[in-house]
Amino acid sequence: MIPPTFEYTRPATVDEAVGALADAGEEAKVLAGGQSLLPLLRQRLAFPELVVDVGRIPELRGVREDGDTLAVGALTTHHDVVHDPLVRRHAGLLAAATATVADPAVRHRGTLGGSLAHADPAGDLPAVALALDAELVVAGPGGRRTIPAREFFVDYLQSALAPDELLVEVRIPKTDGWGFHYEKFHAVAQSWAIVGVAALVRRDDGHIAEARVGLTNMGSTPLRAAAAEQALSGADGPQAVARAAEAAAEGTRPSQDLSASPEYRQHLARVLTRRAVLTAAGMG
Repeated sequence: MIPPTFEYTRPATVDEAVGALADAGEEAKVLAGGQSLLPLLRQRLAFPELVVDVGRIPELRGVREDGDTLAVGALTTHHDVVHDPLVRRHAGLLAAATATVADPAVRHRGTLGGSLAHADPAGDLPAVALALDAELVVAGPGGRRTIPAREFFVDYLQSALAPDELLVEVRIPKTDGWGFHYEKFHAVAQSWAIVGVAALVRRDDGHIAEARVGLTNMGSTPLRAAAAEQALSGADGPQAVARAAEAAAEGTRPSQDLSASPEYRQHLARVLTRRAVLTAAGMG
């Protein structure tokens, strides 16, 4: 379909982009890699008066170390995230999960910041950001502020970003020494996850000392499987992990759609949590 008519601007700096967003208010949309926005425009599910193309702002790209944290520019493409040596060394879960996003064409254009700002609970990376305890840095007219990932995702396709704010950086604590795995179930290779599980595991003396489990497509926002995380503490083998994984769906409210019923999604969450944690813990 032909998208609706809109004005277009391509700022050269973050300040220019924030200024354009502030002037347009809620009538503006940010264009990064375009993998989320362009389909909405073509299907006439979005009607912005102004599209702010931030794709040529150099300071929004790249990965750097900042002590015990990795700082990833919001415009860093999925392809670059997957292949960046710092990400692979210090945030392996992010690299592994990003490698499963859609297909190579999308990964070359889509961006980490665009995926998170879109706030789709069926997207792979929001749940990964939760499991990694990431923080999101946003710029607005009043300066910059940092939002923990657990507070960033508000509702279906809604984030804590104000209309005049731009996501500029994702800060990820290093997880050196942690095991990780991203497990998802989907109908075909390029489709959205029916359910996905991002697992991080730290072992000590043969048992699980700490586990983090992020859930994809199990509610109107990405979720942490808090009950399963608590039950996994101290697990010392596959049977203990399997018992703990039975708590993965507690507190979730998955949707009913053509792909799956809520009950089936809850079943998948338990099964995939067991698989993901066993692999992350080296017990699989």
